[in-house]
Amino acid sequence: MKEDFLWGSATASYQCEGAWDEDEKEESMWDVYLHENHLENGDVASDHYHHYKEDIRMMAESSQNAYRFSLSWPRIMRRDGSINEKGISFYRELLKTCHEYHITPFVTLYHWDLPQYLEEKGGWLNVETADAFEKYAKVCFDAFHDLVDHWVSFNEPKYFAASGYLIGNYPPGHNDVQEFITAAYHVMYANALCVRVFREGNYEGQIGIVHSFSPVNGVDDSEETKIAMRYADNYANNWILDPAARGEFPSDLIEELGKKYDLSFIKEDHLKIIKENTVDFLGLNYYSHTLVKPYTSGETSFVVNNTGKGGSNSVIIKGWFEQIFDNPDAIYTEWGTQIYPQGLQKGLKEVYAKYHLPIYITENGIGVREDVSVDRVEDDYRISFMNDHLNAIMNAMDEGVDVRGYFAWSTFDLYSWKNGVEKRYGLVAIDFEDKDLKRKKKKSYDWYKDIIDSKGEKIIRKKWGV
Repeated sequence: MKEDFLWGSATASYQCEGAWDEDEKEESMWDVYLHENHLENGDVASDHYHHYKEDIRMMAESSQNAYRFSLSWPRIMRRDGSINEKGISFYRELLKTCHEYHITPFVTLYHWDLPQYLEEKGGWLNVETADAFEKYAKVCFDAFHDLVDHWVSFNEPKYFAASGYLIGNYPPGHNDVQEFITAAYHVMYANALCVRVFREGNYEGQIGIVHSFSPVNGVDDSEETKIAMRYADNYANNWILDPAARGEFPSDLIEELGKKYDLSFIKEDHLKIIKENTVDFLGLNYYSHTLVKPYTSGETSFVVNNTGKGGSNSVIIKGWFEQIFDNPDAIYTEWGTQIYPQGLQKGLKEVYAKYHLPIYITENGIGVREDVSVDRVEDDYRISFMNDHLNAIMNAMDEGVDVRGYFAWSTFDLYSWKNGVEKRYGLVAIDFEDKDLKRKKKKSYDWYKDIIDSKGEKIIRKKWGV
């Protein structure tokens, strides 16, 4: 690996900060949704708000040189449009701590925690939310530009838009295709507005977008399967990456959606802004690939396993494709995610060939149930997972793909949305039953340090020929 390769780990504000109502922070849509539905919440989470100095020190002790985290929009912007200086002060101190430990901040502006006051006005269904995001982005650029060189507009537009408006398992909990299409468009418009204000401000550094990357594979090489794969790729990847990197939505996707849905929200002046304001790099969060077959029967439906206690995942888009979740030759996690590092190698090659932009692997990890009462969690399964995915990255780099960093998900155990704290991803264990939320290094923490210190030389290499 090159000397300037970023070796880090990642978190998200709602999932780790806690302090949900401290220092004049506004409510987020997640605060309201989880409280009203009496679901496990992130009110305290990992209490990173009060432990950030310890957490960043532990990152440095494991030789990490980068930290990917997100800013909380409702911690920074008040309902009346004014700036919460206490929020600005917190993040400036966090950023200064990163620099104190020679850790490069990799800062995401939006990791799903929309201010509730914007949700009350329609959330991402309302184009005014895109305008509000542009103003929020400028506040952040102005407040932190001297401490940040790597900016991200959005984390996983597809995941939060589909979960919130199509599948309905995340706030606002809707199940409406028209709403999903509208919200998705407004998010990508907001991304372009954010890039534009970054360029106009002549801030130092670069700005990109992070995508929940799921490269598409088919069950066979038939023409029908190839058509299904294109539909699946448009749904899973292209509507984010194409406008972000190329400045335009896939024409065949727009044509297909226009047959059934109202696309009057698409405006020529929006499209011009999208065309003229593309990103500097792509962040790819990789957990698995998407294996599809041609559509056979049934209505459009989505089933998501948020319990990890049985139950299946299912994706069917009528007339387009069906996703395969029961491959007898595959290995799945308890949450039904296939472990398939080969997909990352193949996907990296495809994305780089298509967009020719620098790539960061901004999330990669495995969520499991773990007993953290022991002296040290012996998470060999996580080590194996990370080794094989780092190997996939290195294989792709050997073939010329420009990958500039890797961020393990996650820095420490945190609140995992509808999975609560039961689903653990961290390199560092947190005992959520302990009043002090004691941190303990897992075996993977020490392993990762060894890998970083060796500049990747200690990765067990495998060739897959994908």
